[in-house]
Amino acid sequence: MTQPDFLRLPTEPKDAAVHLLGVPFDATTSYRPGTARGPWAILEASAQVDLEDTRLGAICDRGIAMLPIESWIAELSAAVRQDAEPLIEVEGQPPVDEAARTRVNAAGERVRDFVRQRVSDILAMGKTPGVVGGEHSVPLGAFEACAAHAGDIGILQIDAHMDLREAYCGLTHSHASVMYNALMMVPGVKALAQIGIRDYCREELDFAHAAKERLGKPVTTIFGEDIADAGGDPALFENLVERALHALPQDIYVTFDIDALEVYLCPNTGTPVPGGLSFQQAAALIKIIKDSGKRVVGFDLMEVAPDPDPTVRSIDAIVGARVLYKLCALGG
Repeated sequence: MTQPDFLRLPTEPKDAAVHLLGVPFDATTSYRPGTARGPWAILEASAQVDLEDTRLGAICDRGIAMLPIESWIAELSAAVRQDAEPLIEVEGQPPVDEAARTRVNAAGERVRDFVRQRVSDILAMGKTPGVVGGEHSVPLGAFEACAAHAGDIGILQIDAHMDLREAYCGLTHSHASVMYNALMMVPGVKALAQIGIRDYCREELDFAHAAKERLGKPVTTIFGEDIADAGGDPALFENLVERALHALPQDIYVTFDIDALEVYLCPNTGTPVPGGLSFQQAAALIKIIKDSGKRVVGFDLMEVAPDPDPTVRSIDAIVGARVLYKLCALGG
């Protein structure tokens, strides 16, 4: 079956400023799986997106191409998900099936290598990469490729979770560890700024506070409560976003976990958390990034999961397709 075009607009990759890379990997989500189906669901829902954007204009004019989604990644994800689920169930506590843990970690490493190479290829063509997940472990390879291409970069993380656990349930490539891995494993990532954080543990908070002294890499966090305290005032919201951006170098990578949004906008995501951004706040945030003068070297959208019933066209993909379209304005 031929893969449809994003937005149903036939665009040759050579003519597109933005190249979207779908990565249907979902082995370590700790509450419920489903994000492996995200890239296909977003692609299907993109047919319903009208092309004029109030804040950003006709984003499609820059050219957006979605590369073929490789089914072997989904097959790998499904296979190692069977290994991961018992580990997640006992939260990595002994006795642990070390062979199973090794297989899951090896699969995460394989996805990391795949994403790094594909994103490197996109950057070498002078295009902007946009990675579409899948769970939030997926973009580690993209961070590496963008840092290698651009030099020092900062990461702007829009998310409900800090994702700063050293390992979760014993899995080093867990969705809950991706920002820890970015700071520890990617020398070119020099700073992290987080927006919308509502769920975290003491380990993550301590790591964030110590990161500047320990690694020379500051972590700046705008919590969900900070946004709530702004009381819907657009100027105060903009000040919060600008505070996060100010903490980053000129070249940035934007990673957007859909669970940054309020739950009713992403009810099937892997780890939903109440109290998130409204859709209009997310749209305003992307416009602020666009106007900030920062250079966005890459971006992603993670953790979109359609309804488990394949006959139901849930709001998740509809929202995800529109967020992704807006993110495409940051490239090219």
